[in-house]
Formats: sequence, structure tokens, C-alpha cells
Amino acid sequence: MDLGVFIPIGNNGWLISTTSPQYKPSYELNLECVQRAEKYGFEFALSMIKLRGFGGQSEFWDYNLESFTLMAALAAKTEKIKLFASTAILTLPPAIVARMASTIDSIAPGRFGVNIVSGWAKGEYDQMGLWPGDEYFGYRYEYSEEYVRVMQELWTKGSSDFKGQFFKMDDCVMLPKPSSKIPLVCAGQSERGMRFCAEYGDYQFILGTGVNTPTAFKPSADQLLRAAKETGRDIGAYVLFMVIVDETDEKAMAKWKHYNAGADAGALSWMAGQAAADTTNADGTSTAATIALPEGAINFNMGTLVGSYASVARMLDEIDTVNGVKGVMLTFDDFVTGMDIFGTKVQPLMKTRVGK
Repeated sequence: MDLGVFIPIGNNGWLISTTSPQYKPSYELNLECVQRAEKYGFEFALSMIKLRGFGGQSEFWDYNLESFTLMAALAAKTEKIKLFASTAILTLPPAIVARMASTIDSIAPGRFGVNIVSGWAKGEYDQMGLWPGDEYFGYRYEYSEEYVRVMQELWTKGSSDFKGQFFKMDDCVMLPKPSSKIPLVCAGQSERGMRFCAEYGDYQFILGTGVNTPTAFKPSADQLLRAAKETGRDIGAYVLFMVIVDETDEKAMAKWKHYNAGADAGALSWMAGQAAADTTNADGTSTAATIALPEGAINFNMGTLVGSYASVARMLDEIDTVNGVKGVMLTFDDFVTGMDIFGTKVQPLMKTRVGK
């Protein structure tokens, strides 16, 4: 089972709280995280793209770096770890992203991939005049399909004459081609989003569920397997979990309760408002709705593992028992300290990481 880290490209990481560690993003912080991940044998690191924060008392994600330029810099300072940058597809043309990816591949051959972000928070794009209207929620995966097809043609052939509803290439050229296949990551949680990944992606991010329920995400993994079976492609699930760890279960749970006591109501309210804008999935499976649930969650409902070193190691091993899982992507409350504790005290206890 691969391990990855969801690096803190936005301030305060993934805890929407006033009592959790408060910090701003920087190149130095993210370099520390990725170099530690590489040192401890992690297979990949991914940076999101977020263009507007949630505000509130903690100014949650009001400070954010840009994904591709950050990963290019990190590529030059690492040797083995795979790096994924994220493209917000409403902001950058696919031919430009294809060239950016090929450039980073020349810095880190065979170690770079792209995360496709179709866009769930209208406010990120409205502020720049880039939101195409709320009808976009209904066709964003058709838009994403054309976007990816243009990139894949450029990567494989060095040129594209793709003609679609949203993108039209006219002998568009791009050389040099990347040294190897550029893997794609997708994150849509709806049935339509997973079908898109099954057709075009290589890895699908699935949100972990609940606190200390490491296999509760299984229905989503099963849904991905069904989608992959229809396309006949090998798509792996990367499951998202936050790790809150300490010497004992009691100390870790006390820390988690302290963070929850400081939940940033203002930031959470903004997020809930953005999530409510997408009404295309009546069953509540849209990415936005899934991220925003349950009410008051302070860590994007990505699932949380709270406990001692041994307890967290055991729960991580349990994740690997779910069919379709190829890896776990982790976040921490304090990333630098958290990475060191995980690498030296948790990972050595994981049966799935023997020898790492």
C-alpha cells in the first residue's frame, strides 16, 4: 500500500479550527514535508490548487501557494518521490498544462503526475470572472473529458487536432514529449465523477469516513471498482485520512477534542454555502456535498485516525484490506512534527510497510 502526503499548500493544513496549529504556507515548509516524506519512504506527495479561502477567524486557506510552480521547485530538490500538481481546469488551457507537465517531467523524469480539478467552489472562479454559470455543474465532466483528451494527445503524439464542444485544436504542437506516461488523479465523489476517472484517470481519491473507522469508505471503493470494471481499466483508490497521533490513545483524543472545540464557524459556514450551490446530484454524492458533510466537520470529512502510535498503525493496515485500495494520502495537524513522528514511530509498526 503506497503512502502519500497531502502537503500544506494552504494555511493551517486541513483543520478548520482556531485551536489547531496556525501557520502560513511557504516553499520552505512544503520542502521540509516532501523531503521528510521521501526520507521515510513515502511514494508520493500531492499539492491541491485553491484560489479563494474560507475566511473566518482562522482565515482558513486565505493564504495559498500555486500548485505547479511549487511542485516544479520541489521536483528539483527531491530524487525518488512522485509529485502530483493540481490544475483547476477553468483557469488554464489544457495545452499549457500539458507543456507545464512535460517541463516538470524534464526536471524529475517519470516522477510527475497531474490532479484534475473540475471545480466545486463557485466563489473561487467568480472572483476572476471565470465561472461559466451554474449550469457548469451539469457538464463539468464532459468539459474535463475534452480537457484530458487534449493533454493526452499532446503527451503521446506531440500534436493535437482535437475538435470538441469546448476545445478545438488546430495543429497544436508540443515538444518535447514527456519521458513517460503522465499519470492522472481524479477526485470526483459522485458516480459520474468516478466514471470519468475509470475512463481517463489512473488514481481516484476517495474520502475516508468518520473517526477511527478506517474501512467505512468501502462503499465508495466498491463504486469505483464497478466503474473500472465497465471500462476494463486498472484504477487504484487513494484514500484520504488525517492522522492525529500521540503517545497514548487518551492524549491523542484529547488533542482532537481540543481542535474540535475551536471549530471556525465562519469558515465552515462559507464552505457550506459553496457546497450547496451544486444541486446536480440529488442523492448528495457531489464532491462539494461530500466534502462538507457531516455538519461542523473541521477536517473536510476526509476521515480521521486518532490514537497512539500502535493504534494508528493498526488502523492504517486495516485500510489495505479493502479491495481496490492502492494507497493512502495523509494529512497531519502539525506537518513537520507529524511527519517525523509518523516516520519514526508509526510506520515501523505497520505490517503493510515492512522494510520502508
